[in-house]
Amino acid sequence: MPAMPPRPLRLIVNAASGKMGARVAELAAMDARFVVAGCVFRAGKSRMEVNTHGGLALTPAELPTHLAKADAVVDFSAPEASVKVAADAAETGKAAVIGTTGFTSVQRAQLERCAKSSPIFLSPNFSFAVNLLFWLAGEAAKRLPGYEAGIIETHHGQKKDAPSGTALVLGEAVMRARAAETPVPTVSQRLGDVVGEHTLTFAGPFERLELTHRAHSRALFARGALEAALWVAKKRPGIYDMQDLMRLG
Repeated sequence: MPAMPPRPLRLIVNAASGKMGARVAELAAMDARFVVAGCVFRAGKSRMEVNTHGGLALTPAELPTHLAKADAVVDFSAPEASVKVAADAAETGKAAVIGTTGFTSVQRAQLERCAKSSPIFLSPNFSFAVNLLFWLAGEAAKRLPGYEAGIIETHHGQKKDAPSGTALVLGEAVMRARAAETPVPTVSQRLGDVVGEHTLTFAGPFERLELTHRAHSRALFARGALEAALWVAKKRPGIYDMQDLMRLG
């Protein structure tokens, strides 16, 4: 007999009213590998809000109950809310994919505690190309030791954290490769509706190397988050990221 196709991943999308959450739910609903089991709308939203992606329209308080019947939750919200999502995942033993940035050291420690009970996929950027850029940044920093490094990043005007999580990770890749303690100089711009642009420059005598990534659509990050959900749902408890998924470590 032919092998049975794998069961679709039952997914809950937190912060489904947000730009990223809505995009994740939309793409998941069109992908046969997923079933949208529920979409969580922020407290105070009308329960009559139309959920066009299938599944139940949930409040944050209802997430733990319904996550216990699902396989994973994807969250692009705010640090405090994301910590709560991770705690709900830990309580149910289900996987969480978190794309929120701007965590404090205390919140990061809380996420790590949650990861002792469930697999937590934490990434500031779900683009496969950006995560390759992180790896290239480290390689270039090692091979151009005398070159000065600098970062320019641009996002839409509504983005709150600056520098972005992506820019911070990019700088950390350079610092780690050089065993340096001084942060890489970073210029942040918040302009218009730019999805995301990052340029890392290495400047030396008579030349410079520029590594640039430009995102054209949020669908890029939503697609990466869905691939992360499929991957991490099969993992043991722990903290994972795109470097693990792409085997770049």
